[in-house]
Amino acid sequence: MSKKTFHITNGGVLTEYLTKLNFEGELMTWHEMLCVGPTTKEIDNDNFFNLRKEFIESTYNIPYKEEVFRKELDKLSKLEDYEKVILWFEYDLFCHINMIAAISLLKQKMCRLPIFLVNCGKIEGEKQLKGFGELTPEQIQFNYENRIQLNVDDIAFAQKAWRIYCENDHNLLKELIVRPSNYIYMSNCLKAHMKRFPDTRTGLNMMEYNLLKLINEYKIKDRHHLLGYGLHYQGYYGYGDIQIERIINNISLFYDETQEQLVLNRNGFLALEHQQNFFEEMKSDFQFGGVKKSDFQYLKTESKLVNTIK
Repeated sequence: MSKKTFHITNGGVLTEYLTKLNFEGELMTWHEMLCVGPTTKEIDNDNFFNLRKEFIESTYNIPYKEEVFRKELDKLSKLEDYEKVILWFEYDLFCHINMIAAISLLKQKMCRLPIFLVNCGKIEGEKQLKGFGELTPEQIQFNYENRIQLNVDDIAFAQKAWRIYCENDHNLLKELIVRPSNYIYMSNCLKAHMKRFPDTRTGLNMMEYNLLKLINEYKIKDRHHLLGYGLHYQGYYGYGDIQIERIINNISLFYDETQEQLVLNRNGFLALEHQQNFFEEMKSDFQFGGVKKSDFQYLKTESKLVNTIK
């Protein structure tokens, strides 16, 4: 492995793992979660950081580590010292939104180096998709050696996806779902994203609806217990604790909390059975990129987004 390699990892845990495995080259950590909140097409400027800081701190009540991320992004100023860029992003939507942002930023920085993607998800002989942190050193090395070089069309794909994500019509992503590319999990991630908008039948999105199903199907003791189930059964979303905890709190009108467990109330059963639409009760200003969650609704029969009539 050449010292002329520039790695971009999906987070600090992977950066530490690769360091312990003696991966040579520069390691840049992507300290963001752009799958939630407002975004801007141009990254690494004051407008971007001010927007993200206000969102993260007001929504999740945690400090936004602006200086930490800026320090990592500063490493991009010396790309000419390297021979190639290696992207380390996982199979889920959380990572894929960060990945298309990272690729777009590389091109904004006029990067002319070959860009490679180390895939992570399916493991031969195993049913569950796995993240980098769940892989053995041998599996990490195997995935690295089988990395894919992104071609011109792949780069253009990522730039277009990021541009659409930052704009106000995410229905335009539907065309990319069926476009061939070297992003083997992209189609599933974009489908999952479309389902983050309220379903036209219930007013709940897929994550909200699935959490109600978990309450109904399992003996969930409390919200923390539900958080564990939500993390495990979230499919392609890749959300962390703070994202799912927020959703659990936001759907509290659909369940009651007893001393023994969470139980669906009348609203919960009506939503679960598609008997009532709770769009107005769930309406908020929460954003995905350039669009408010409430601006579109997901029409399952046609697998597309439709504008919310205001």
